[in-house]
Amino acid sequence: MVTFREENDLAAFEAFVLSHGGIYMQSAKWAQVKLEWNARFYSGFRGSERCLTALVMERHVPGAGKIWYCPAGAVCDYADAALLREFAAFMQAEMKKHRATALFFDPCVELRVNGEKQPGGKAAHDALTAAGFRLNPNASNCLYKAPVQLMLSLKKEDGSAKTPAELLKGFEKGVRYSVRIGENRGLTEEIYTIEDVERDPSLLQAFADVMRDTSGRNDFVERGSEYEKRLLSVFGPEGMDLMLIYYDKKKDADGQAARLTRRAELAAALPTAPEKKRRGITEEIESIDKQTAHYEERVAAAANETGERICVAGGMTSNYNGMRSCLFGGARDLLRNNLRASHFFNFRRICRSIELGASVHDLGYVLLKDAPPDADGTLGPCVPNEEFEGICAFKKSFSADYVEYVGEYVLVHNQALYFSYTHLIEKARAAQSVVNRVVRSRR
Repeated sequence: MVTFREENDLAAFEAFVLSHGGIYMQSAKWAQVKLEWNARFYSGFRGSERCLTALVMERHVPGAGKIWYCPAGAVCDYADAALLREFAAFMQAEMKKHRATALFFDPCVELRVNGEKQPGGKAAHDALTAAGFRLNPNASNCLYKAPVQLMLSLKKEDGSAKTPAELLKGFEKGVRYSVRIGENRGLTEEIYTIEDVERDPSLLQAFADVMRDTSGRNDFVERGSEYEKRLLSVFGPEGMDLMLIYYDKKKDADGQAARLTRRAELAAALPTAPEKKRRGITEEIESIDKQTAHYEERVAAAANETGERICVAGGMTSNYNGMRSCLFGGARDLLRNNLRASHFFNFRRICRSIELGASVHDLGYVLLKDAPPDADGTLGPCVPNEEFEGICAFKKSFSADYVEYVGEYVLVHNQALYFSYTHLIEKARAAQSVVNRVVRSRR
């Protein structure tokens, strides 16, 4: 027998999340970030022992009533069918008491990894559906997040940390090249926390420029500096940071000067060099000439940019319970193809995760096409939609695993209002997409 109650001891709530493999979205801190939602905290107990925690967030949707959402699902044992059945019954009573329409639930339980079925996924699906939850097969239309993340393991089988060099070997050839040339083309990174942002608000403005250009290439509108500052503040210096990648004009110029010095040495040595060395010298000179052409392109492109350093990429990353999660990130259009700053940035982001001792680096989600149920009733294979195919390929190029979770489940309390919600949300999202395009076209 499990007893459930609204939780007032948030320290104990948080301790359970941390000790049972929870992620940042299941943390009590997440409620302090999502101020547009009202938060409720629930815990389940067997006797005096806590066996479940659930952050439930509430938002009123006109025409559909109160929508409840449990980010990343409850923290519990999803193989415990009895626990989930009792939890569902308790939540039905809570929704009745508070007149909520439905509870949306998207557990962090793996269904497939790189296409291979995981045994825990089917067990969780069976337990959830037996408890009364309905699987949403429309993976393109989830309440909050799509059920796919790109995950990079930072640990070896013996538990020791992988080195950046070891990881780099597994990246695709183009990524390895971009990372190598990054520093040679003047790229450098800086890591900032809430303390830095409070001292220098221009840091968030630089990041806003990055996200504005990134959103212009994708179908979303950036969150805004206040939201980003709140994230940094709530999770604190140890739990959230902002990495910015700069193009350093002086560093690039110094590198070019060194290359030209080397070219002059090679040109002087070429006439008297032994025949067997002439080819190598000639190829190196040609390589320097190509690099010089790229350098001149960078100088021309950055001619109207003031200051010695130009922010060209960046992102915010959480650090919670051994996982580093990429919340936001992107690159400016300026010098994007010449510098390949996105590859350099994501590699340095991974290096930072290793430095902090993380076990997993989460490169983030991709949006999907619909995924009709598989023969066993679980969510069918998840495929990126057309707009995210390139983004997915980019993330996979870092040797990330394609992790499909069990998906979004809904515990419906008021069928009529839920029906209204499902029709309203499709229209609202279509309208938002149009608004996004209009906003970007007027910038």
